[in-house]
Amino acid sequence: MNDREREGSPQLAEGRLKDKIALITGGGTGIGAATAFLFAKEGASVMITGLAEAPLKKVVSDIHLHGGIAAYAIQDVSRETDWKEVVSTLANQFGRIDVLVNNAGITGNLHAPLADRTVDEFMQVLSTNIIGAFLGIKTVVPYMQPGAAIVNVSSIAGITGNAGGNAYTASKGGSRMLSKGAAIELSKSGIRVNSIHPGYVETPMVQNMQNASSFREMAIGSTPMGRGASPEELASGILFLASKESSFMTGAELIMDGGFTAF
Repeated sequence: MNDREREGSPQLAEGRLKDKIALITGGGTGIGAATAFLFAKEGASVMITGLAEAPLKKVVSDIHLHGGIAAYAIQDVSRETDWKEVVSTLANQFGRIDVLVNNAGITGNLHAPLADRTVDEFMQVLSTNIIGAFLGIKTVVPYMQPGAAIVNVSSIAGITGNAGGNAYTASKGGSRMLSKGAAIELSKSGIRVNSIHPGYVETPMVQNMQNASSFREMAIGSTPMGRGASPEELASGILFLASKESSFMTGAELIMDGGFTAF
């Protein structure tokens, strides 16, 4: 490969997000926390948000101990006022935002029949999982420049469906299609939008939900690789979508599910 061919090619060295400004929702635990650590390691200044202060503070403290740059803010992603406050703080300090990871999410009840679901319960899941992502894109894009990236954390449930988890499935399917529509619209501005679709991941959210042990057994039993993913494995996928390594990807779906959807 000559110099002309090499020009603009993705580089695989550490520092893939050097000098980038990243905002990660749901950054206190699980996939969000692992992504924050990895982004900071790769040179990004990271803002993480969530509803509980203690885990956010711990993640930021640990990043600082390893020489990274990070801060946190309390945020309800379903509230537009919270988005405006967080984004304004970040933009006032740095003047721009290079990466948005819409990671915050809730499962709701994954075992209730559709006929027994209340409107309030259904809307709570949608408000966090899909309205939150919509508000994130809406609020952050004015502060993004060409080359910026948005990663929406969806799920294989947004591709395959999930009996009982109808609200979660609807929200993650919405996240998938929101990503595609936004990708088309924002491509003319040089902003990429992609979604990532985890299978079963060993996170506190999943481990603490109702019937967690039986759900884990079912999920792993349905996964050809015979195990769940670690949050760090998903973080690597998010880093790929946020970095120049995926520079010709937008509107795409990165499925990381141990083969679950291969059936």
